Amino acid sequence: MNVNPNLPTETHPQLLLTNIEWDAFRDYRGTSPLYALKMLVQTDGENAFQYYKWDRGSFGSFGTLSNVTKMIQEGDRIGDRSYVALGKFFRSYYFFEMALTFGDIPYSQALEGETDENYAPIYDSQQEVFEGILTELAEANEILKTENNIIAGDIIFGGDMLSWRKVINAFRLKVMLTLSNKSAEINLSEFSDIVANEPLMENQAESAQLVFLDQQGNRYPSFNSSGFSSGMYMDSTFIQRLQVREDPRLFIYCTQTKSAKEAGKAIDDFTAYEGGDPAAPYAEVNEKATQGNVSKVNDRYHRDPVNEPYMLIGYSEQQLILAEAAVRGWVPADAQALYESAVRASFEFYEMYAENYSSYMSQDAANTYLANPTNSFAAAMDEQSQLELIVMQKYLQSFFQLGWTSFYEYHRVGGYPSLRRPAGVEIPYRWIYPQSEYNYNAANVTTAITRQFGEGNDQINQETWWLK
Repeated sequence: MNVNPNLPTETHPQLLLTNIEWDAFRDYRGTSPLYALKMLVQTDGENAFQYYKWDRGSFGSFGTLSNVTKMIQEGDRIGDRSYVALGKFFRSYYFFEMALTFGDIPYSQALEGETDENYAPIYDSQQEVFEGILTELAEANEILKTENNIIAGDIIFGGDMLSWRKVINAFRLKVMLTLSNKSAEINLSEFSDIVANEPLMENQAESAQLVFLDQQGNRYPSFNSSGFSSGMYMDSTFIQRLQVREDPRLFIYCTQTKSAKEAGKAIDDFTAYEGGDPAAPYAEVNEKATQGNVSKVNDRYHRDPVNEPYMLIGYSEQQLILAEAAVRGWVPADAQALYESAVRASFEFYEMYAENYSSYMSQDAANTYLANPTNSFAAAMDEQSQLELIVMQKYLQSFFQLGWTSFYEYHRVGGYPSLRRPAGVEIPYRWIYPQSEYNYNAANVTTAITRQFGEGNDQINQETWWLK
């Protein structure tokens, strides 16, 4: 009789799932990784990410993870294990991102404040976190094998469990490939078993992506953003990489320079695009932009209320993961066919969603692109050249997609592609732990720092376990 209807203690997990998906698929997007990856430059001030001057990261993901925990609990309560499986997937996604961001993080004791009154969780080693992630992903896949209902509240796949199994398995492959340098310490033998025995995405349409709607609260995140009309311009190194490869995604990512447009150059004229030097002082680039010689971000990123979906992991990325695994000898597969299918899928994505530019992104255009010796897998005569082609494709398709994936790839493969910066500037490996951890969990964060880097050495230029 004394239950407050405004403070429910139980709910159907579908009510939690929708917001969890909405938050996760928009996570780690925005412009920050694009400055670090040398895709954007700022001309009205010094951008910390462009010059690698960042410091503290955030544990904000634990806010969403608290909802994931609740979803798992409610799924168990009503006997619907499909929500438990998706909960394990989203736990894996967030812990994967945080482990790469910081190094050691709270994992085994995380999110126990409400149930166990544990407000100061220990920090698990990065290796233990990755091992736990792989275990949870395997468990998620196994749970969905035995469920046969529709997952209500799912705005990504409309409740289809096979689609989720494909994505979960693709993400397992991504985590394992991230650990390619730690094969002596992490058992990666399951990679080939997943490829041989588990479902994976079969085409671009099966990508895990959040489609936006022209409705209040559901529009593309940067729609009507004022940031695009101020000092944000394209990076010259990114434009040059697209130009050298005669990559038509250039026309989709950015605008012609003002000078080129006034000269009457066509949209598909590769010389109509130019960027600013990311290593130069911002005032110098601003002067070049004032003269009309620097491209802006394509208007569609801030004027189209729908624009393109955000991908958490897509078919093209999966195929590039498989292509690299084939080159490394992890799976008996045709690396060239996998690489080419990834490129074609990327073209198909933009042909569908960048409607005003679809004529440049046809499958004929993709075939022409792949026949270019610079992009041809057949022309890559050694393993290193093949790996560079694969990594470059992942990089080129990460404009406003994939978050920080290509930044971590840069470190994983030993500094490819090169990231231009001022002389003497080092590229960070991580972020400093949040100040809140020093305030409320000081003993455990201090132990983690000392274990990883030495006492008091919580700095952005410290390598974490996965890179050592």
